[in-house]
Amino acid sequence: MRIQMTLHKCLLVCLVVLLSMPAWADADPSERERALEARVAELERLVQQLLIEREEPPTPPPVADAPERAELDELRAEIARLDEDKARRPSGTGTEFTFSGFIKHDMMMSRYSGGSVPGGSVLRDFYVPAAIPVGGDSSTTDFDTHIRESRFIFNVFRPDQDLQAYLEFDFSANTGGDERLTNATSPNIRQAFLRWNNLMAGQAWSTFFNVAALAENLDFVGPAEGTIFIRQPQLRYTQGPWQFAIENPETTVTPFGGGPRIVTDTANIPDLVVRYNHQADWGHFTVAGLGRQLGIDGPGGTDRELAWALSLSGKFDIGRNDLRWMFSGGPGIGRYLGLNTANEAVLDSQGNLNTIDAYAGFVSYRHLWNDQWRSNFTLSAFRADNDTDLTGMAVTKTAESAHVNLIYQATPHLRFGMEYIHARREVESGASGNMNRLQFSTILGF
Repeated sequence: MRIQMTLHKCLLVCLVVLLSMPAWADADPSERERALEARVAELERLVQQLLIEREEPPTPPPVADAPERAELDELRAEIARLDEDKARRPSGTGTEFTFSGFIKHDMMMSRYSGGSVPGGSVLRDFYVPAAIPVGGDSSTTDFDTHIRESRFIFNVFRPDQDLQAYLEFDFSANTGGDERLTNATSPNIRQAFLRWNNLMAGQAWSTFFNVAALAENLDFVGPAEGTIFIRQPQLRYTQGPWQFAIENPETTVTPFGGGPRIVTDTANIPDLVVRYNHQADWGHFTVAGLGRQLGIDGPGGTDRELAWALSLSGKFDIGRNDLRWMFSGGPGIGRYLGLNTANEAVLDSQGNLNTIDAYAGFVSYRHLWNDQWRSNFTLSAFRADNDTDLTGMAVTKTAESAHVNLIYQATPHLRFGMEYIHARREVESGASGNMNRLQFSTILGF
């Protein structure tokens, strides 16, 4: 037994001597760590071998004398120093990566008073005001279910450089399959941008759109006819409460006398946005201005027309509840408002562009019944000032909707909801149609 204790002591002494060798002083912390771990492992192996070889259980070892305690303390201190060095060293490049999103399943029972809605129409999955059928002789009822609003988000951030990359997908593009067998849908890019300090470049929500004011509805957009709703490539600079952006231009045109929409993809200058955000204890308020050039190149010649629009929006906190609202409009606002319910301009008989005035807004009150149950009550309306001598009588004149829902927050990440939507559209001829929809949604965030 004395021999075993002597060997044990010798091994500890050798280990401490090796740890104190001058060559270690200049070694890389990671090399020192690996070497120390190897020596500790060898020491543990030799001690274990000695314990196995003994014939009788050893008597309790005597208390270590002062030199032995000093050697053990030095060994522990060296291990602690290595652990501390490792903790201080940055992991990788210091990049923060997060993955988030949600799975959303929707079931809808819809009744249309003005006629049938063909399968594959976007109206079967999401509320789009301009798609409500009008003037039909009979009503129809459809049941639809999908997961197209499900979403996943990749976010990469470098805190040391205030540098961010953001990539967001959903499945709202109706491609990749049909309802016969697989119900497959293709991933669809929503946002993809980079941000460095105050500069943002890429595809994101238009600076003209105050996303924070949008109502909490189970439908994809909710008060679709009354809100700005657009994502597009842009270059944005933020300075305090001010934002300035250069965004993708696009013009949608109604042919002379009416007919299918013309998308021109013609412009000499980008859309320009200036926005001011005000934050306060009672909520927030945003005012945004839009200036743009409309353009068309065609058989009738080339024409350019200036257009502008204004949007006011915000959220007022009322205790735990809140009131969200938005009012927008202007000559040539077009595709920015109401999911392009009205176009920016109409052609006259000479092929010249004439802007179309459109105005819309919504108000939504959110009430928390308790910590798990809440409801939203939303009213929304749209109106276009069409020159019917140019547009004809089949274009949308007004659209409005009312929404009410009840949402149950089962867990911090899981919620269920039921929503009723009543919507109406009327065209310039006076023909109209209603949509009544009952929607049930299950949403799990992660």
